[in-house]
Amino acid sequence: MEWTVRFTSKAAKQARKLPESVRDNLMLLLKEIMTAGPVRGNWKNYSKLEGRTRRHHCHIKTGKPTYVAVWEESGNEIRVVEIVYAGTHEKAPY
Repeated sequence: MEWTVRFTSKAAKQARKLPESVRDNLMLLLKEIMTAGPVRGNWKNYSKLEGRTRRHHCHIKTGKPTYVAVWEESGNEIRVVEIVYAGTHEKAPY
């Protein structure tokens, strides 16, 4: 069963402003989440965020600046993963 992935309106706006190569990496991450679920240990600096059992993050591009994606699982039956942030490491909500 596939996971449904959606952006918050803020994250969608942030994603549109990303450089093309970073946006491509984000889309690859989203495809992996859709097919294999939200736990993505194969991505650089992936982790579940402390204190938030259903929130995850990983680096989608390292260097200067580093770009980070933060996503959150919502609901047990619906299997929705909501992308809550896509942007630089400095402004990441964790």
